[in-house]
Amino acid sequence: METFLIKAAQLILALGLLVIIHEFGHYIFARMFGIKVEKFYLFFDPWFSLLKWKPKKKAPVLNPDGTERATWRDTEYGIGWLPFGGYVKIAGMIDESMDKEQMAQPAKSWEFRSKPAYQRLIVMVAGVLMNFILAILIYAGIAWYWGEKHIPLDQAYEGFDYVPAAQKIGFRNGDIPLSADGEKLDIESGNHLMKMVEAKKVTVLRNHKDTIDIAIPENFIFRLNEDEGFLSYRLPVYVQSVVSGEPAKEAGLLPEDHIISVGDVPTPSFTEFTTELAKYPESTIGLRIARGTDTITVPIKPTAAGKIGIQLKPITDVYPVVTRHYNLLQSIPKGWEIGTGKLSAYIGSMKYVATAEGAKSLGGFGAIGNMFPEKWSWLSFWEITAFLSVALAFMNILPIPALDGGHIMFLIYEIITRRKPSEKFMEYAQIAGMAFLIMLLLYANGNDIYRFIFR
Repeated sequence: METFLIKAAQLILALGLLVIIHEFGHYIFARMFGIKVEKFYLFFDPWFSLLKWKPKKKAPVLNPDGTERATWRDTEYGIGWLPFGGYVKIAGMIDESMDKEQMAQPAKSWEFRSKPAYQRLIVMVAGVLMNFILAILIYAGIAWYWGEKHIPLDQAYEGFDYVPAAQKIGFRNGDIPLSADGEKLDIESGNHLMKMVEAKKVTVLRNHKDTIDIAIPENFIFRLNEDEGFLSYRLPVYVQSVVSGEPAKEAGLLPEDHIISVGDVPTPSFTEFTTELAKYPESTIGLRIARGTDTITVPIKPTAAGKIGIQLKPITDVYPVVTRHYNLLQSIPKGWEIGTGKLSAYIGSMKYVATAEGAKSLGGFGAIGNMFPEKWSWLSFWEITAFLSVALAFMNILPIPALDGGHIMFLIYEIITRRKPSEKFMEYAQIAGMAFLIMLLLYANGNDIYRFIFR
């Protein structure tokens, strides 16, 4: 329950921030062009809202021609109860509010529909733009505050563990990935995994000496289980500390001991170590240990659960970690580099969504919530929030009616042809777009429920 609440809190906080920034983009540019914004809401408020506030309006502010000017006091600010997003209700615009009564009245000077097409286009693009800028600023902040820490792929001398789907096509535990289609794999790029699954050939180092080419089948990404991933660093078994009263303490294991085998079976990583140790519950077995320059054998009797009571050294104390620091000025271009790289990788992955396998992999709020760690980590929170901001920006720019991209598509049409689509057409397009998005939302969250029940 605690894990669920931590994930849920991170999800709500991240989505709340992204929605506010997105809608603020629409709001601020609408205000710049003198367009009245009637509502600014975090989350949706059908029937009632959790909180709302509208400033007291003073005397009307007039334009030089005597017409009333829209101000921030025209807007009702609030928080809805349905946490599926948020919205700004812009006067004179056909949107999810479907305010037909307002649209039936003569157009006012402060309405969206009365403004030039280029101003309306800027208002609609602003939300997407703000989300992308937010992502860049978050990535820049991460680079400045935490720096970049990573273990180079070729420095993980015990290699990687691969999921069963990867092993079926030729990968072996311990392989060190070197290149994809001849291009060196670099974890700093942030998209090395996508390069591997999309490549035709991945070259690995095997047994520290052999260079092996592995053919990657078409659409290999669909064979990977989203919960298992693709590969993970192997963790050599170095003892950080021993637990008092447990077998390791009684056997005389010491901090810095490196366990290299259980009996005669080599255990280059924790994966093999736990598997082999579990075969000897409450039975004495010899552990081969590298201690300083010596190699010794220590008899030990694991518990009934196959445990010996040791704390492992963290992976960052085993493999060399590269840390790159950035000052404030350097962090901005780095944020741009990471943000554009994430956007490019995300766009590249979208080609899979149109396939039957890709549709099955779609997820809703459950899948998004599972991206967050079980324990609160500000670094992880900001990294995931930045990625979601990139994803939100891209999804909103898609030319689907009811999304920003749909409005942008019709405005570009209007600018090119100098013909404005009729309000009746826009109403029907909005209804169709909303129906499609609702079905997509139900389908994606239905996938979450199915995976939760049957997996």
